[in-house]
Amino acid sequence: MSPDQIAQVVQNVVMGAGEQFLEGTLAAALPVLWLLVLALQLARPYMLQMLQKFSLRMAADLWWVLYVLVRDLVSVLTLVLSFMFFFPDVVEGNPLPLTGSLATVCLFASLVVKLVSDVDEDPVAFRRVTWLVAVGSLLYLVPTFLGVQAGSFAAVGPVAAWLTTSGNPGLALALTYASLVLMVVLGVYAATWSLRTPGTRARALRG
Repeated sequence: MSPDQIAQVVQNVVMGAGEQFLEGTLAAALPVLWLLVLALQLARPYMLQMLQKFSLRMAADLWWVLYVLVRDLVSVLTLVLSFMFFFPDVVEGNPLPLTGSLATVCLFASLVVKLVSDVDEDPVAFRRVTWLVAVGSLLYLVPTFLGVQAGSFAAVGPVAAWLTTSGNPGLALALTYASLVLMVVLGVYAATWSLRTPGTRARALRG
């Protein structure tokens, strides 16, 4: 082999190993992030009770702002990392949760609800977000624990393989493409609302 061919082989091996490492790291981190998203969403009543224990208004406001900031940042981070479920080669080549793409849609929908309504003031919107986060968590964590993590147990081997994307690539790709369409629809709705809302508010102020 020529030096150029050897360099190309080494480059391909290094890039392949780096890609596998990155995908494995994301797959390991996402279950923890999903649990954190769910915990922060359900912790809102506790955070509200804690506000009553502060004697200073500024301290209470700071506590609430930090909670909302951490809650939403974790949701956005989880959403960004979950975009790997929309790459067909990654879905087919790795044992990922089968319904991970649908879980991503639920998380994105919860963020859209937060965008178009004040979930901390509107109980109906808060319940919608809570249900979306809960369903998304189940869609991600159940196939993770019963599929990805249980694959080494012979008793549940066939079920575990069916619940992973690499073991059930046909259904996994179908869910990926369907989820991608839903993401586009939600994205268009969010963008349309964002573009129209400032104009509506401006006309209301002038009126």
